[in-house]
Amino acid sequence: MVGMPRSPRVAAPEASDAPGGPLVDRFGRVHRDLRISLTDRCSLRCTYCMPEQGNELLARVSILDLDEIERVAQVAAAAGITTFRLTGGEPLLRRDIVEVVRRLASIAGSDGPVQVVMTTNGIRLPEVLPDLVSAGLRRLNISIDTLRRDRFAALTRRDRLDDVLAGIAAAAASGLAPLKLNAVAMRDVNDDELVDLVEFAVAHSAQMRFIEQMPLDAGHTWDRQRMVTRDEILAALSKRWALEPVPGRGGAPAERWRLDGGPHTVGVIASVTAPFCGDCDRLRLTADGQLRNCLFSTSEFDLVPVLRGGGDTSDIDELLRSCVARKLPGHAIDDPGFLQPARGMNAIGG
Repeated sequence: MVGMPRSPRVAAPEASDAPGGPLVDRFGRVHRDLRISLTDRCSLRCTYCMPEQGNELLARVSILDLDEIERVAQVAAAAGITTFRLTGGEPLLRRDIVEVVRRLASIAGSDGPVQVVMTTNGIRLPEVLPDLVSAGLRRLNISIDTLRRDRFAALTRRDRLDDVLAGIAAAAASGLAPLKLNAVAMRDVNDDELVDLVEFAVAHSAQMRFIEQMPLDAGHTWDRQRMVTRDEILAALSKRWALEPVPGRGGAPAERWRLDGGPHTVGVIASVTAPFCGDCDRLRLTADGQLRNCLFSTSEFDLVPVLRGGGDTSDIDELLRSCVARKLPGHAIDDPGFLQPARGMNAIGG
């Protein structure tokens, strides 16, 4: 039994329909990264992501449990996925987060054990990081958009900057590397802190990564004019450092530059002005069991009937391949007919 996508089906190419083969789409992109959202809940309310109130959160019964996540992950690893990125919402809000990491880190694909990494706001890290490392967590990305307390409270609608800073300090001391810090660059919000954020990251032996603001807010209030572009970010940083491009980006979302010849680097994720769709190797699994082949997709492939209705490994594999086969060449943000996904970033998974 195979779940159905939420948009009309089209014929799948043979490459992605071959059981046991790699997850290859119509454009030759081999998929190796599965981003697994564990919850749509978050301890912050960032203005570019979630409204402060009135959020329609998923019913807890609809959230995939640990066994269901593990079943999907095992099939994905057998099909060539080598990295599981745990996201949310805020993944550390899952009470079973350590066991999630332990189970997933024990999975091996044809090329050996998978890597389990996480994107988090860092608030619970001092409390749980030792157990996460012991369970097999390999890397961390931590979000921090500003170093100023008043701005942080206004931007996240929570006075939790000290908790985030403590989480970053714990991560820096943990030995997990490379540690990456993420900031969404926003005009007249934090665009005067770009240099400060990079210097903060360097002081913590971390890589700062700036992200162009994308149309993924739950309130659908995105305004392109408020977005700080890749070129503007680089221009601001070039006043402080000589920037040297780092070659060999591959499928990574961030372009990187060495600062004054290295060893430290800075990254920019320019999904809007310099999209990297041609090298995308990512799939997404939402907390309620929907497969997505693009962050901006308007269709989803429902795994729940497979997981909870008696489906087996071959059914999961078939749905993974159907999802990959129907991936478009790009997100088309600049197309006049572009439609913002109905889900916000917290519900899709970062």
